[in-house]
This record gives sequence, C-alpha cells and structure tokens, in this order.
Amino acid sequence: MKLQAVLGHLGRPSWTMGHVQSDKTLRAPVGPLHFDTALLWVTVALVAFGLVMVYSASVAMPDNPKFARYTHTYFLVRHVIFLAIAFVAALLAYQVPMATWEKVAPWLFIASLLLLMAVLVPKVGSVVNGARRWISLGFMGFQPSELAKFAVLLYAANYMVRKMDVKERFFRAVLPMAAAVAIVGLLLLAEPDMGAFMVIAVIAMGILFLGGVNARMFFLIAAVMTVAFMLMIALSDWRRERIFAYLDPWNEKYTLGKGYQLSHSLIAIGRGEIFGVGLGGSVEKLHWLPEAHTDFLLAVIGEEFGLIGVVIVIGLFLWMTRRIMHIGRQAIALDRVFAGLVAQGVGIWIGFQAFINMGVNLGALPTKGLTLPLMSYGGSAILMNLVALAVVMRVDQENKSLMRGGRA
Repeated sequence: MKLQAVLGHLGRPSWTMGHVQSDKTLRAPVGPLHFDTALLWVTVALVAFGLVMVYSASVAMPDNPKFARYTHTYFLVRHVIFLAIAFVAALLAYQVPMATWEKVAPWLFIASLLLLMAVLVPKVGSVVNGARRWISLGFMGFQPSELAKFAVLLYAANYMVRKMDVKERFFRAVLPMAAAVAIVGLLLLAEPDMGAFMVIAVIAMGILFLGGVNARMFFLIAAVMTVAFMLMIALSDWRRERIFAYLDPWNEKYTLGKGYQLSHSLIAIGRGEIFGVGLGGSVEKLHWLPEAHTDFLLAVIGEEFGLIGVVIVIGLFLWMTRRIMHIGRQAIALDRVFAGLVAQGVGIWIGFQAFINMGVNLGALPTKGLTLPLMSYGGSAILMNLVALAVVMRVDQENKSLMRGGRA
C-alpha cells in the first residue's frame, strides 16, 4: 500500500521504474536539515526577542552608581557572546548520536555532581547576592546547576531504560533514582538554589512517570516531594517571609523588602495594559525593578508590549513544549525509549521553568530565582537550553531517518 502511494505520487508509468525510484526514496539518508524546522524557527524567535528585551531592560543600568563602570551595551555584548558560544555548542551537540548520549549519561551525571561540589569550595565558587552558584571562567561565570538539569535528565532516561524490567517494584525501581536526586538536591540547597532543585525534581519525576513507573508509586513520590518542599519553607525564616510577601506584597512590612520585586513587577505589567507603552518605554527598568534583564524580563515585556506581547511569549512556549513532547512520543513509538524520554524530559524542563518564571512575574507564584528559558540574560542557562534543544532536534532527525527506511 505504501509503495503504491509512492508510485502514485511520483506518477511513474512503469512498475519497474517506480519500484527502483521508491526504493531510493525510502532508503535515502536523511540530510543535516531533516529535523523540525518549525521548532528551530520558534527557538530563533524566542532567542532574538530575548536579545532585544535584554538590551532594552539593561540599557539604563549604567546610570545606577552600582553599575557605573559598565557601558550601556555591556549586557547586550555579553549576551551576544553567550549566544555565539551556545550556538557552537548546540551544533556540536547535534552531531552526537543518541546512542552516544545514552552511553555517557552516567558519566555526565557524575561530572555534574563533582562540579556542584566544587562550587561550594571557597575561592572556587563565586558568591553573588549571598549565593555560591558560579564557577568563574574568566569571560563568564558557569553555573553547574544548569548542567545538572541536563545531566539528571539524561541519567533519568538512561536509568528508566535499564530498569524497565523492575519498574513495578518500588525499592528496586525508584529508590536508587530518588537517592541520586536527593544528593543533587542537598548540594543545590547548600548553595542555596531551591529553584534549580525544584526543576530537577520535576524533570526526574516526569521521566519516571513517562517511563512507566506504577501510578501509585508516582503519586507517593509526588506526595513525599511536596511535603519535603513544604518543610524546607517552614524551617527557613527567609523562605517563609517570601511566602508571606507573595500573599500580601502591598503590605508596608514587605513592600520595601521581600515583596519589592513582586510589587514592581505587577506595576510594570499593569502599566503595559493591552498594547504596552512601546519598546524602550519602560519606567520600571529605570532602577525600580531589580533583575529586570534576568528573572523579571517578562515584566519588562509586559510593560513595553502589553498583554499582547505576554500572550505571544506564552503561546510560543506552549507550542514549543507541545512540539517537543510530540517528538518524544514519536521516538517511543519507534521503540527508541531513551531518545523519547530525553526529548520529553527537555519539554518538561523548558515548559516547567517557563511556567514558574511567568507565574512569578505575573504574581501567581511566590518569587523564585529562575530565569525565562532562551530569553533571559545568562550564559550558562542559554548554553544548556540550546544544547538541550539541539539534542531534541537530533532525536527528531533520527526519527525521520528511521521512518524513511534509514538508520538512526
């Protein structure tokens, strides 16, 4: 039936000629551009819009004495450099077959653990705003937690493939993975970086669920994780203050403290109304809204482009997440479980982190130090986001190769 459809499409009058031509079509190797080009262009759109907004949000920062030594294009130039490095890294990652990623997954996970330990060593890890999260590389600060997200994703997918035969047994299937995530969590909380830990925990749980872990075990894990995060908040004074500030950001007790960022983010979005005040017209970025070029970039988008701009950004992330999950399902349907779980893990990562960042900017969630994927200023995040998307495109390329009769 498939051969007849190919012959009808080609319009060959001869059975022999049609047979030869169709065989070549089905066996033709997939070229370097045979991946999801729509996903590529959505990624480019988000990155390009993010570059424009990073410049808009940071152009006035040198007017602040704290940043007086910087030029007005300082953050723009550095962001362009980060994008160039990330683009080269993504091209290299795209060349790596998924079979190779599967082999190196445990070693990459171990490397990420060593880097998470190294960042806690004095004079190795850099302290910014009271958090020790970066390792200085001279031209940029590398954040090991971003690599850990990617490493845990690969390791969890590899783990589920290896444990397929015991996924119904809680202790043999779940506890080793839970222990691995717990070790990563302890290292992240020592920085502290609870936001990254939340993302990593959701990635690992998502892959366990999609990998076929028993639903009762999954909900038990989810309940344990929820209680653990609630205890972390309850036992930490400054985390409790963040929750109280989120519940009442206009209270005079929090307006100039823990609720300052949230209240000014809401003011920025409120000023934007439907169509915004125009590119470059934001007032909140003029030293009122802290971290406008990183964690609160969406607030500047809301002020300058209004509800329309925010809805477009949300729509692009929704489409991207849905498309990545579709590529993962396609790989699993082709009996490529590891590749499929990796792709879906990337979808969970991008979608969940974007959801948290948007929720914080819109006042729907408590303030958390997570950037907007692909858009916010930050070298490590941009690097790992583009590498992860390059791996998804590699999964899609191998899917198409198999469907056209070639090899993955």
